[in-house]
Amino acid sequence: MGVSVACWPEPPTAPRAGVFTAMIENSVLRSPERGVTVQFGAHLPLIDLGNGLPKVQDLVAYTRRARETGFRYLCANDHFVFTRPWLDGPTALAAVMDAAGDLTIATTVALPTLRGTVQTAQLLRALHTLSGGRLVAGLGPGSSTLDYHAAGVPCAERWRRFDAAVPVLRQIVHQEPDPPPLWIASWGSPAGLRRAATLGDGWMASAYNTTPDTFATALDRLARAGRPPAQFPHAIATTWLYITDSTSTADHILDEVLAPALGRPADQLRAAGLPIGPAGYCAERISAYARVGAQRMFLWPVTDELHQLQLFHDEVAPHITDATT
Repeated sequence: MGVSVACWPEPPTAPRAGVFTAMIENSVLRSPERGVTVQFGAHLPLIDLGNGLPKVQDLVAYTRRARETGFRYLCANDHFVFTRPWLDGPTALAAVMDAAGDLTIATTVALPTLRGTVQTAQLLRALHTLSGGRLVAGLGPGSSTLDYHAAGVPCAERWRRFDAAVPVLRQIVHQEPDPPPLWIASWGSPAGLRRAATLGDGWMASAYNTTPDTFATALDRLARAGRPPAQFPHAIATTWLYITDSTSTADHILDEVLAPALGRPADQLRAAGLPIGPAGYCAERISAYARVGAQRMFLWPVTDELHQLQLFHDEVAPHITDATT
């Protein structure tokens, strides 16, 4: 049985902030029902899932493969400690900045309640400058009690601290002439979506904490809050990916790799419909999000990362469709 690392739900939101409007380009897939385009991002492989932590040359090779196979974003999650050894995300992004070329980089998400508001703002300003202004600054309080214990911050205070941190952080990053947009993370609760709508320039969802149906409901709630998708960009992050025709291999990834690493029951991960299995199944799982209006999906190959990026390009992406029949 996995170790639970989650803090508790999101309370009400803080005062409203500005809105960032994103132009959607370099499309892979169009969803006519909502008039949006799906782009794909690749998460840097920051976790030791049995083969050791990546070296800088591994991250550079991964970044280059992501560019070669049509990905448009390069993403990094943020933890201090984890159930498995973890490579610091912002540091890893900086290490591959040259190899990233014209990829948009994204923090998915940075943790100002733990890193400190000023420190996080300066970190984001540095990444934005080093990337030539191509940063999407995803922000959240994090949901891991392990991180909060390590930082000596009460997990119960995370949302209060986050609500106070974001306006200050915004003031600091807006000292840049062309500041990065701030996208607020939420698993999709009404309170979390209100927070994204009032504090953020966009929304960062989590693939293993949503389904196509709940994601569609969340988009409708944002629209009713005055944040329609065409004016309020979003992404579905941490979409664990493993393409295999072997049922036993897919079961191993879910039961023996992801479930203990995430502290989640394997059946809960199966219910999330992650793209883990044959190429056709993976294409259908992603198409289900495309049909309800997903703009961006950030994929995280579980192991064998370079090969998985290539398999996605060759065997999954051509079969993703937004058609209902």
